[in-house]
Amino acid sequence: MEPLRSLILAAAGNDTIRRLVTTAPGARSVVARFVAGETVDDAVAAVAALAADGRHATLDHLGENAGDPASAESAVSAYLGLLDALRAGALTGRAEVSVKLSALGLRADEPAALDRAARICAAAHQHGTGVTIDMEEHDTVDATLRVVRELRRTWPSVGAVLQSYLRRTEADAAALAVEGSRVRLCKGAYAAPPTSSGTAFATASEVDLSYVRCANILLAGGGYPMFATHDPRLIEVLGERVRWYGRREGTYEYQLLFGVRPDEQRRLAAEGETVRVYVPFGEQWYGYLMRRLAERPANTAFFLRALASRS
Repeated sequence: MEPLRSLILAAAGNDTIRRLVTTAPGARSVVARFVAGETVDDAVAAVAALAADGRHATLDHLGENAGDPASAESAVSAYLGLLDALRAGALTGRAEVSVKLSALGLRADEPAALDRAARICAAAHQHGTGVTIDMEEHDTVDATLRVVRELRRTWPSVGAVLQSYLRRTEADAAALAVEGSRVRLCKGAYAAPPTSSGTAFATASEVDLSYVRCANILLAGGGYPMFATHDPRLIEVLGERVRWYGRREGTYEYQLLFGVRPDEQRRLAAEGETVRVYVPFGEQWYGYLMRRLAERPANTAFFLRALASRS
């Protein structure tokens, strides 16, 4: 599956394939499995449905790698509108937002991206909810963590994200496992660099072992770990490690993706676990979808068959 995963991630950055997929007649109906919709109203409706059966949400307005200040400002406006809508729906107790700094212009202008992220954090705080800063490609880790540190000077609860496929992540986890620190741990859905032996783990088993080591570090620390995984084996291991470290329910949480293993989401929530669903919405769904397929390449055949049957 590793070569297929690499091909799918390469397709995520290919404009020709993007145009073919996004213009296919049946694409949007298939994408609906993984994306809540295109509008703020769609996102709020998804949060309300999740809250009705005990789940929480973190909302991602799809879009990344803003090419100009106007696009980055548009992303800020989308988040501010979303936060207003969550407050109007009395859902801020159930939902936070996840923000990709590349959508705020990180690669072009880090100080400007920090300023834009700060405006979103200020609005979230005013509305009684929070923000998690998503992690993206390996070469943006240092810049992303710098922005998180600056944001935490004013809003200490801003969440950070770590990816276990990177060799550096154990050290980053140790640095972040402090009192009050919210840290989402995921495997990582971005392509590794072509010569990645010194940067990223090469096999799925190495990534899984790294995940468990990082989880142990976070559970032993004073922060609030957020375990993002759908892997049944990892969820079982995490449950054992939670008990080993004497963690009470409510001092950590599980995070799963919208449309992926919903029965498992409900099972965990019914057992008293805090379950937060990552809910993406918006028109720029192509890159997100490719990363979801790369995480589980077996879904690629399903997706292609569905597209063909609707074309």
